[in-house]
Amino acid sequence: MDLRDLRYFETIAELEHIGQATARLHRTQPALTSCIRRLEESCGAPLFEKAGRGIRLTAAGKVLLKWAQRMRFDVEEAKREMGDIGLGLSGHIRLGIVPTAAQFLLPRAARELMAQAPEVTLKTVVGLVDTLRPQLYAGEIDLMVGTEGAEAPGYVSQVLAADTIVVAASAGHEIHHIKPTLRDLTRYRWVLQPPGAPTRDWLDHAFDRKQLPRPRVQVESTMLLMLPALIAETGLLSFISRHHLDKAHATSQLREVPVKEATMHRRLVVTYRENSYVPPVAKRLIALLASAAR
Repeated sequence: MDLRDLRYFETIAELEHIGQATARLHRTQPALTSCIRRLEESCGAPLFEKAGRGIRLTAAGKVLLKWAQRMRFDVEEAKREMGDIGLGLSGHIRLGIVPTAAQFLLPRAARELMAQAPEVTLKTVVGLVDTLRPQLYAGEIDLMVGTEGAEAPGYVSQVLAADTIVVAASAGHEIHHIKPTLRDLTRYRWVLQPPGAPTRDWLDHAFDRKQLPRPRVQVESTMLLMLPALIAETGLLSFISRHHLDKAHATSQLREVPVKEATMHRRLVVTYRENSYVPPVAKRLIALLASAAR
């Protein structure tokens, strides 16, 4: 099989439309049709079937796509490894990272990395795990720093740090004058991430388990880094990492509201492809991220 045919096949499989693939790949429709025909002859099975106005992968096509992606990763990593010979701590790292780690682990780690490897270049993509994971699987990022979860086959994770998510309020909030329970928290309004965000779902379920009303959300925000400022300015409760409280402690803007049933423990991990080539500079970044967490 020709590697170019396999790259074209990946794009056609992603778009599920020959016409759209011609525009992205800058190739004619007959050229892409011939590509598919050659691959089908090699595989001995049809790779696509009609689906409405487009096409979709057959069972054989799905198998080929898995191996085509793996071959592409291996070829790209071979080129990177050969290119890194003799370079030492240099090269390019593509990092996907969740907001909490981006704010509290990455700056220190990046500073140390650039001091040790002045020629390194770093591309960061900040987002939630659900948006970063597909990019890791597609080979668009090399490393993903996120919250621990079930490991996918072919990928490994290394623990970087523990992280605790707690209820927080402005330092002057009336709730600090009592020893609050989970039921007491239902009396107040909140600023939270939308449903579907892992911490929001965990908190909602904590109230469900005690058969209590879920938090009354007055402000929803997908911008996690906005939450500390919103808590301080609005008097609303929220659910954030203790790292945010440590940073705000110096100015006494925020305080934890200690409620055991509303305290979530999780771990931050770095994930990458199993048995893949991890450049020396990427290994160094992983070590520095772990060090920044201590």
